[in-house]
Amino acid sequence: MNNLVIMKDQQAVTSSLQVAETFDKSHKHVLKAIDNLKEGVAENWADLFYEDTYIHPQNRQPYRVIYMSRDGFTLLAMGFTGKKALKFKMRYIEAFNKMEDQIKTGGFKVPSTMAEALRLAADQQEQLELMKPKAIFADSVATSHTTILVGDLAKIIKGNGVDTGARRLFQWMRDNGYLIKRKGADYNSPTQKSMEMGLFKIKESSHVNGDGVTVVTKTPKVTGKGQQYFVNKFLADQQLKIL
Repeated sequence: MNNLVIMKDQQAVTSSLQVAETFDKSHKHVLKAIDNLKEGVAENWADLFYEDTYIHPQNRQPYRVIYMSRDGFTLLAMGFTGKKALKFKMRYIEAFNKMEDQIKTGGFKVPSTMAEALRLAADQQEQLELMKPKAIFADSVATSHTTILVGDLAKIIKGNGVDTGARRLFQWMRDNGYLIKRKGADYNSPTQKSMEMGLFKIKESSHVNGDGVTVVTKTPKVTGKGQQYFVNKFLADQQLKIL
């Protein structure tokens, strides 16, 4: 769900899942907020929102999702406040504008000569080749049982074109609620939100210190799902900076 806005039935829309991820909200809370709007816009509901289902990648069960037009998103986002929320709203507006322009124009100039057609085909193939490593990475790790250290994840993210390092990634995870930031025994441990999302596992180990006391240490390790989640999130944020 890297794209803020997608094309569905020849219309630029976004989904409740994408809104929840972008604004860092629980999906069920986003769905509830949309449901609360229904009474006030009953006559225009079908023009603003469209209910559907998606298959959850973990348990393969169908879950509720709501797609919304630009106007539907605008109504929903009115309740999101703060500087960070305002920044995301502006990016959504830009994304809607770009998608709607692509729908109107077809998204590209129709080649008028053989040379232009060959150049267009070459450009499209180049884009496919650039995207291929990331697609293979995402598909291969999504169901992987291999866990890695946060420092190793930083290397993967950097290898996908995002400038970061282990220390900065730890700090980002603490600041964004994925790891516990308060000092203490649980410092740098996954938060409840992270564990429920299946992003981390905890590796416990013990050793005897110089005083003969057994010390238990807990190390957060990123799951296959977590690797896919964080790489896609950083790539999406980088794409937003370009827009």
